[in-house]
Amino acid sequence: MLRPAGIDDLCAILAAGGALRLRGGGSKDGIGAETPGATVVDMRGFAGIVDYDPPELVLTVGAATPLAAVQALVAGQGQMLAFDPFDHAAILGGAPGQATIGGVIAAGIAGPARLSRGAARDHLLGFTAVSGRGERFVAGAKVVKNVTGYDLPKLVTGSWGRLVALTELTLKVLPAPRAQQTWVTTGLDPSAAVAAMARALGAPAEVTAAAHLPRWNGAPATAIRLDGFPGSIAARAAMLGPVVAGLTPLDDTAAAALWLAVRTAAPLPAERPLWRIIVPASRAPGVVAAIPNADWLFDWAGGLVWLASDSDAAQVRQAAAAAGGHAMLVRASAAMRAAVPALHPQPAPLAQLESRVRRAFDPDGVFEIGRF
Repeated sequence: MLRPAGIDDLCAILAAGGALRLRGGGSKDGIGAETPGATVVDMRGFAGIVDYDPPELVLTVGAATPLAAVQALVAGQGQMLAFDPFDHAAILGGAPGQATIGGVIAAGIAGPARLSRGAARDHLLGFTAVSGRGERFVAGAKVVKNVTGYDLPKLVTGSWGRLVALTELTLKVLPAPRAQQTWVTTGLDPSAAVAAMARALGAPAEVTAAAHLPRWNGAPATAIRLDGFPGSIAARAAMLGPVVAGLTPLDDTAAAALWLAVRTAAPLPAERPLWRIIVPASRAPGVVAAIPNADWLFDWAGGLVWLASDSDAAQVRQAAAAAGGHAMLVRASAAMRAAVPALHPQPAPLAQLESRVRRAFDPDGVFEIGRF
């Protein structure tokens, strides 16, 4: 294992070449194939708060800063990371608190509030990184409005450490809501639930999050959440009644438990392979119908399907592709992860484009270690 003490060390390590696996807290080590032939580069030296300007809603941190520390820092100022990131320990079984903000950005992790507040890529303003050539560079800026140059922050978000080694991130933060209220209606089948969530989103109620769990406290539950000032929530909630029947409010404790379960797919059996399927929301019922004997839940009003199934990987991916989406293998045995790529295979034209982009950042393939 290599532990660069600073960015110059990191540049030297990457310039020397070889097969290198970037690792922060290791909270997502269980995703993708094992890579015994790669040398681990421990990135935890790039941690710490660089600059935080609450009035400007901008935060700059070392990429290895723990996610929990970042969330606590901004919460202390009444602010939040609006893309709702979370620690994968609850999904993959590791120790909680190991997730880093760099790992979250590299994996493009976003929770239920992504439905209304955007993805991780929408909140990364800029970054400092080292390319596969061992060259340090800066992209984006420390301002919210920046229209110059290529939008590299969107490119590296979700790249899983296959383009660059992130060392520093500048993020947009937003004021945290004063209050939240969740309503639930029960008994809907998957198609009726997706339709109800679509009607809620179509109403002028500014829905923050919407999810459907087929088994929650013994019955199918469709949940809709509003965030904001208490008076605003009450007024907007009145707009939901005409479009979604049978809504009843949850208390704060029950609501927190429900959204944590949605965020981490906690109701799904841990012993079965877990898939993260992205599809147009209207196609989600068709996906779960095509995979018999699966356990699942819908987030993002149906746009995200968490699915636990022993079905053949090709069947899962075929169902996702037929619905116009893609499926990522998130949790599985080491043998399955060695045999099944974690990321959904790209169509040939996209794969060729991706290859050219990766060659531009990493011409010698130091980040190509066979993990994905």
